[in-house]
Formats: sequence, C-alpha cells, structure tokens
Amino acid sequence: MGKRSKKSGRNINGILLLDKPSGMTSNGALQHVKRIFNANKAGHTGSLDAPATGLLPICLGEATKISAFLLNSDKTYQARCKLGITTATGDACGDLLESREVPEFSSSEFEKYLQEFVGEIEQTPPMFSALKHNGKRLYELAYKGVEVERKSRKVTINSLALVNLIKDEFEIEVSCSKGTYIRTLVEDIGYKLGCGAHILTLRRLQAGPFQQSQMVTPIELQSTAEHGFEQLDKLLLPIDVALKDMPEVHLSDDVVSCLCQGQTVAAKDLPGSGRIRIYNTRDQFIGLGEVTGDGQISPKRLINNINNQL
Repeated sequence: MGKRSKKSGRNINGILLLDKPSGMTSNGALQHVKRIFNANKAGHTGSLDAPATGLLPICLGEATKISAFLLNSDKTYQARCKLGITTATGDACGDLLESREVPEFSSSEFEKYLQEFVGEIEQTPPMFSALKHNGKRLYELAYKGVEVERKSRKVTINSLALVNLIKDEFEIEVSCSKGTYIRTLVEDIGYKLGCGAHILTLRRLQAGPFQQSQMVTPIELQSTAEHGFEQLDKLLLPIDVALKDMPEVHLSDDVVSCLCQGQTVAAKDLPGSGRIRIYNTRDQFIGLGEVTGDGQISPKRLINNINNQL
C-alpha cells in the first residue's frame, strides 16, 4: 500500500483577530478559522475558556513563529460576577459549593476593596485549568474529583476598575499580566468581602497591541468567505503588527541574505541590546533578531516566503 499524501493548504500568512463566541473552545475556533482560510498552518495565542467570549488572535502560516510574544503579552478582560455564591469551577458552569448573605456595599467602598488587588499579587491556579500535573491537565483531574496541590505564583494586576455594582452583581474591567486567572481573582475578591463570588460572564477586550474594535465575528468571517479568498485575506493583519513595541532596523539585501543563512551580521545604529524587528530595503518584514553587542545581530525568528506576506 502506498503512503498517504499529507494534507496541504494555502501558504497564507497573517493574524486574524477573532471574536470568539461563547460555547466554542479555543481549539474549535482555531480549526474553524484554519478550515475557512484553507491554511496549511495555524495556531492561537492563549486559550479562552469555552464559556468566555472576545479577542482570540489566531496566527496563520509564518505568523505562528511570533505567537509566543502574544502569549506573553498583557491582557484586558471585562467580567460580570455574582456575590454570595461560590462554585466548583469559579464560574457559572460549576456546581454550587456555598451560598452566603451579601453585605451592602457602596460603589466607593467596593472600589477600595478592589484596589487591594492592584499590583503584584499571589495566585493559586484553579483545578479547572489547562496546567499540567504529572503529564495530566488539571481540569482532567478535577472532573474526576481529584484535587492536587498547586504552587502559587506571582501575577500583576495593572488596573482593576469597577464598571457596575447592582445588589449582588458587579462588573469589573481588569488589565493584567500573562498567567492571570480572572476566575481566581474574582474568587479572591469574594473571599475578601466575606461572602464569596464567581464569574457569570467573561470577555477579553485586549491582547498585547490588539483591541476589540479590530475583531471579526464568525458570522462576518463566513460572510466574507463567500466572496472568495481574495476578500477573505483582507481580514488578516500583517505579522509584524504584533511586535510594534520592538525597535525596527532596516538592512541591505546582502546583509539580510547572510542573516537568513543563520549568520550573525553587523549593522549600525542599533539599540544596546534586546529583540528587534528586521526589514529589508523594500520594507518587507524579515523577522526577529537579537542585538548581541558590538553592533552585531543574531537571527531569532525569521519569516520564510517573504513574497507571500501580506
């Protein structure tokens, strides 16, 4: 029997900012986008729980090479939460654990409590998370009723604002570092208030340089796809827009050629150290380099198929 041919798709490169709907897993969203674009390669940049909605950057083709930088970026969320009830999962999908009476709070009093969580804080990851313990996802163990010890870790809450407070429900907007669990934050807020709390709805508004105003819904995606790949590809953002906080350097074609062969190259007017965006003389994005000192650049994440870029 002959070997099966590998499935292939288009060599399309770029970033789609999907507005993930509630009920769709992040991997399900990824596969949906990959299928619509008929892309040969795709990856997302940080999972959203299935009940959550909002910004899910999906990298196609060569954009997957820079997905780690989006994974490590700050995020902003809006969460609607309920006081007085704690659940097994920290959200509305979990079984009820405890119900308590909710004290009366004014908005100003509530905001004072919230400010105690701004800055660097310790968080213990929830059992219902994708972290691994001895090769198993924590949520897999949690669904079997198994709980294991988890190490706390430091995360940073850049800002925490009260959007609304009505009786036993409140809404907050949170800007935070990577690795922050909003469910855990809400549970900790509820514990601080003495009545418990859980998330009703969660929406991601921002990830790194990307904002909710740039998002595309699955319905908009499907509608555009009916007009063919040419129109569909216009929804993609160029790869380098995810890296705008890094300094840029333009190099001659000869130097770029050496860099693409894995060589360390010399250049003028470089920053003292750190990662840089590299472009050729035609302003095409070549990839990322690392300034090594003495005017040297070593290649780190280089983009193939430059002519296929957006």
